[in-house]
Amino acid sequence: MTANVVDRPVAASAGRSTGLRAVVRRVRQDRWAVVSAIVIVVFLVVAVFAPVIAAISGQDPYGYNINALNSFGAPKGALGGVSGTHWFGVEPLTGRDLFAIVTYGARTSLGIGLAATAMSIVIGVLVGVTTGFFGGWYDRVLSRVVDVMFGFPSLVFMIALTAIVPTSFPKPLLVVLVIGFFGWPSVARVIRGQTLSLRTRNYVVASTALGAGRWHVIRTQLLPNLAATITVYATISIPSMIGAEAALSFLAVGVTPPTPSWGRSIGDAIGWVQTDPMYLVFPGAALFLITLAFNVLGDALRDALDPRGGSR
Repeated sequence: MTANVVDRPVAASAGRSTGLRAVVRRVRQDRWAVVSAIVIVVFLVVAVFAPVIAAISGQDPYGYNINALNSFGAPKGALGGVSGTHWFGVEPLTGRDLFAIVTYGARTSLGIGLAATAMSIVIGVLVGVTTGFFGGWYDRVLSRVVDVMFGFPSLVFMIALTAIVPTSFPKPLLVVLVIGFFGWPSVARVIRGQTLSLRTRNYVVASTALGAGRWHVIRTQLLPNLAATITVYATISIPSMIGAEAALSFLAVGVTPPTPSWGRSIGDAIGWVQTDPMYLVFPGAALFLITLAFNVLGDALRDALDPRGGSR
């Protein structure tokens, strides 16, 4: 029995490697998943190299240009002021270049969305795997905390908290902390359910019987087998985090101006829709494309990792 247990990690490692290749092959066979991955990579490149890309147009997102506006504060020319100088037009009332705003906005929205997702995943996985494995009073207490978090009006609390925190506190960091904090309960519930199933498996029972510590079992037996679930859930969670940041910025309680943000640009454009809807098109299209891409890729990963499909 000891030899079998000792040999198991090698076999499990080989199985995970084979399973990973099968998952990649399945995802690559889904053309929409491949297109979504390309879209995500493009947006990530735009976010990382925003200053370089915006500089190509000769504009920056913080430069006010009143000369590009008419006497009513609306951009001169058709289509929101689209021209060879301003590729996406200009922002009403300020004259800021909309191409530069959308480009830098990718850095803000994606940065906040990814950071908040990482925070919620770390907390959720830690709570979920420990409650599912340890059980007892610890599980009962934290399960009630999760229930309370689900019933809490998180959006109202987000708005109130971001509105009362001193302006000296970095607003992007505050948005990450608030969104990430309210995102972990759903992760914890999913991971707890998976852990309850895994802790009865033979290899977990054998490791425990041979004297392996709890944290050793969690690190070497549970987390590797939860990696697929965590990956899929993280991919699907990113769009909701980006949408939450956009919603807060839309409600003017997110990142403060003049920091570029897709949500703030959409919120500002709402008041000008009847005058010229072009102000809404580019930031709205960027937000739509990135959330759609993450959702499609997350669905593809979920299907590829579905044990009924034989990928495992």
